[in-house]
Amino acid sequence: MEFLNNIQNRYTTKKYDNTKKVSEEDIKKLKHILHLSPSSINSQPWNFIFVSDEETKNKLADASFFNAERIKDASHVVVFNTINNKSFFEKQINENLPEGAVGYYNAFLKEKPETEVVNWLSHQVYIALGVFLSACANMDIDSTPMEGIEPEKYAEILKLDEHTPLFAVAIGYRDENDANQPTITAKQRLCFDDVIKSI
Repeated sequence: MEFLNNIQNRYTTKKYDNTKKVSEEDIKKLKHILHLSPSSINSQPWNFIFVSDEETKNKLADASFFNAERIKDASHVVVFNTINNKSFFEKQINENLPEGAVGYYNAFLKEKPETEVVNWLSHQVYIALGVFLSACANMDIDSTPMEGIEPEKYAEILKLDEHTPLFAVAIGYRDENDANQPTITAKQRLCFDDVIKSI
């Protein structure tokens, strides 16, 4: 039940205590967890960039709309990126995946339009996001997933070429006065029986 309790207590942090940093040991664990994230056919069409450098964080904050304060105050920002073209992805899987996985791609995805394949690749990155947010909750690290970023500016700041930023996650420790935490503002979810079904 510990994991359930951790998930019940996690929330999207709106205000961070900028004096508290996530330890290097915990950052190392989170990096390994992301590295082990699952993906369809083990495709792994991604990379993840951990940013703690204040200058870089400030540049990313300026390209993050209303999320700027969270990025500046958080301990780290993790940028989740997806491969943005078929040819680069095909080269990666041909060099690294077993014949069966490559065969699946060739049979079911290769002939689809590039936009559709790239969209499928981005879906895999969201699987890694779920793993990451759960890991943070399990480690008592607060987090804020953010799609409210400017991907082109992020790519320029981080010098990305074959990858495109999809979203970022601020991590750190909540400010004790953050009004969004469950002890102050109760979580809101749809009715359990409307969402969870059994057959």
